[in-house]
Amino acid sequence: MKRLMQLGIFIMAIGMTLPAFAMGLEEAKQKLETVKQQGLVGETPTGYLDVVRAGADARAVVDAINSARRAEYTRIAERHDIPVTQVETVAGQKAIDKTPGGQFVLIEGQWVKK
Repeated sequence: MKRLMQLGIFIMAIGMTLPAFAMGLEEAKQKLETVKQQGLVGETPTGYLDVVRAGADARAVVDAINSARRAEYTRIAERHDIPVTQVETVAGQKAIDKTPGGQFVLIEGQWVKK
């Protein structure tokens, strides 16, 4: 439990900023807030984004950001010698907690507007 708490603090500290190592990541990061505000994309408890409803570049944004997140979660898990799923779960909860009002989060399998 202590390692999980330390991991949560670490993830919060890095602020979910990810290096630009995937093609289109910078563009996806720029569009992320827009598609979130439009209700096209939301945060999930698994630590990844998903499409709430199709539109604009929602799928491309989700794919680019999730690819970067997956790489970062793997790096964190390897560094701390813990399962990637543990990192994903902590990151997912932090992302949901940080999601501003009016945007979507996946709660118990249902999209909910915060």
